[in-house]
Amino acid sequence: MRTVYLGTSEFAADVLDAVAATPHRPLLVVTRPDRPRGRGRKVQPPPVAERAALLGIETLQPDDVNAEEARAAIAAAAPEAVLICAYGALLKEPLLSEHEMLNVHPSLLPRWRGAAPIERAIEAGDEETGVSIMRPTAEFDAGPVCLQRAEPIRPDDDFGSLAPRLAALGGELLIETLDTQPPFREQPDQGVTYAEKIQREDRLLDPSLRAGELERRVRALNPHVGAYIDLDSGERLGVRRARLAPGGNGVAPGALQVDDSRLLYGAAQGALELLELHPAGKRPMAAGDWLRGHKRVP
Repeated sequence: MRTVYLGTSEFAADVLDAVAATPHRPLLVVTRPDRPRGRGRKVQPPPVAERAALLGIETLQPDDVNAEEARAAIAAAAPEAVLICAYGALLKEPLLSEHEMLNVHPSLLPRWRGAAPIERAIEAGDEETGVSIMRPTAEFDAGPVCLQRAEPIRPDDDFGSLAPRLAALGGELLIETLDTQPPFREQPDQGVTYAEKIQREDRLLDPSLRAGELERRVRALNPHVGAYIDLDSGERLGVRRARLAPGGNGVAPGALQVDDSRLLYGAAQGALELLELHPAGKRPMAAGDWLRGHKRVP
């Protein structure tokens, strides 16, 4: 089947890899413009642009995919299907109606519509999530679904371990959809939840929350976004790994305390043992190494 692929993130790059190895290999890849990325904030192409270059697929990076020029380039490829995965910008009419479209969404819709479904599923303590292949509509992630498959969320999963499994599953389901063209069904009205974009306040390990909630937040945001705590010194200290601390009920909410060489962070109920930290301007390090660099806990 003749296809065009719209995607941007590392997740979308992995799905592109899977589709490119089939007869449905995209004739054109459309992705977002180059932007600052990484610690040095150097301007770099998005992961999908880098992957498309390695695959030798023509790439388009419009400022606005809905603009006439971008729509004309997509139409010139004469796709039988436009494949979408984590593109990162809203598709609008008339583009939505100009082609048959299939969107790879990493959740069991209608649960976790929106921008951050993997993070929100981990943070909420869901025992499973999955991937849905859906037809995009003007209402965000509300279109009909043709295939859906579940994936367990393991107790130790973070974004870095769960997202690749969902990307692999997404590639499988997208290829199966292209091969078999299953019928679509409307999403139910019950069970709708929204996975809002991760904001700065969502990254804070708020000590007014329970330790279990904070532990899930750390996992949900590692390693791509990162959670943090605010120190009394005014420094922001990133937290990459943490676990529930047995016997941590005596630590005051928001306090850092050393207990038998463990670095504990108090919550409204219980405490976290901080295992891996990311100080501002430095590389991630074990909590013990960070402690050795401080005469006292800030």
